Amino acid sequence: MKYILFACALLYTISTQAQFKQAYLQASGLTCSMCSKAIYKALSAVPFVEKVDSDIKNSAYNIAFKNNMSVDFDALKNAVTGAGFSVAKLTVTANFDNVKVQNDAHVIIQGKTLHFLNVPNQTLNGNKTLTVVDKNFATAKEYKKFGQYTAMKCYQTGTMESCCAKKDGAIGTRVYHVTI
Repeated sequence: MKYILFACALLYTISTQAQFKQAYLQASGLTCSMCSKAIYKALSAVPFVEKVDSDIKNSAYNIAFKNNMSVDFDALKNAVTGAGFSVAKLTVTANFDNVKVQNDAHVIIQGKTLHFLNVPNQTLNGNKTLTVVDKNFATAKEYKKFGQYTAMKCYQTGTMESCCAKKDGAIGTRVYHVTI
């Protein structure tokens, strides 16, 4: 029973270190306003999305998240791909409270494992914007560029591998690669 209470307290602590507030998603493959509307509708239907504002000129969307709801980056990507398009860029803004990050290291935020790339050692406080640099969240050029900052296999697979699972989580856990 003590272990269950400790685990619950630990999860609560981890989830309060940062809260994802909003995102900026740039899509590719759009050719007309109907394309933009299809993505708008798909993103608006995602359960944790509160509001979507379209930026048709840049094929982009400003997305506000509902408070105290878990945000799933893959759900955003799947909404865009389900509408027939792809994600060219995703940045997310979170409100951090004393979260220490360093290059090529994992941090758990709101139940998500984030692997920081090309960042100096620092403590994040306040609103900070992170760029997701995983495959299918960034251009091929950007993905290749950030690949040079890690030798860990999780960058290619998007999931926890044996090289980092011993200290950071279970093999197969989804890992998002981000930079500041």
